[in-house]
Amino acid sequence: MAGPSPGGEARSGLEVGEVTVDFQGLRAIDNVSLRLEPGEILGLIGPNGAGKTTLVNVLTGFQEPSRGAVTLDGADIGSWRPHERSRRGLARTFQNVLLFDGLSVVENVESGAIAMGLSRQASRQRAEEVLHWLGLADKAERKAGTLPFGEERRVGIGRAIAMRPKFLLMDEPAAGLNDQECADLERVVARIRSEIGCGILLIEHRMALVFSLCDRIHVLEQGRTIATGVPDAIRADPQVRRAYLGDETP
Repeated sequence: MAGPSPGGEARSGLEVGEVTVDFQGLRAIDNVSLRLEPGEILGLIGPNGAGKTTLVNVLTGFQEPSRGAVTLDGADIGSWRPHERSRRGLARTFQNVLLFDGLSVVENVESGAIAMGLSRQASRQRAEEVLHWLGLADKAERKAGTLPFGEERRVGIGRAIAMRPKFLLMDEPAAGLNDQECADLERVVARIRSEIGCGILLIEHRMALVFSLCDRIHVLEQGRTIATGVPDAIRADPQVRRAYLGDETP
């Protein structure tokens, strides 16, 4: 079965242009520009505190930039609230999975579709399709809070997929996973791109995962862009190695 279709017409990309974010005198993001193309996997890497999650918060509407613009398919979405951005094609997964522990797995995934305005019946059908696609159909009726951590992560991804996004923003999806779970995650992310077709912004500290999956990589340090390019160029960049990668680059 092919993955759930993201729907929608021709897309022109997700973009932040010259974005700056100040927090009470602290500059968290400093004049950053970034573009995510449809169907692309773009890695966003950098040391802790580099501004990666803040940038995702700007994209999803949870953080207002001090300056700069955010556009989706060419439209300025700076005034759109988070739920409006979700309904126009932006979905997000969180480093802390944030499932509804007391609800079943299928109800958790269903909540993503309900948030998009689908009926309860249509949302349940979509959730069941997503769980089958993720290999979690046998866990559908289990309480989400009883799952192993790696399966919790996949349910969180399933909830986002149920929204049929044009662009999926993944904030450290491999955090806390063991090597086998990380390998499973890599296959899931690759399938999201190949079978669903949405663009993916991947924030991740596991460099093997980043270099394996990403078409391009954008590197932040102290809120500023220090490099952007294909994986081989980033791997060899002296400034990136000094700032973040060190000598243990995969």
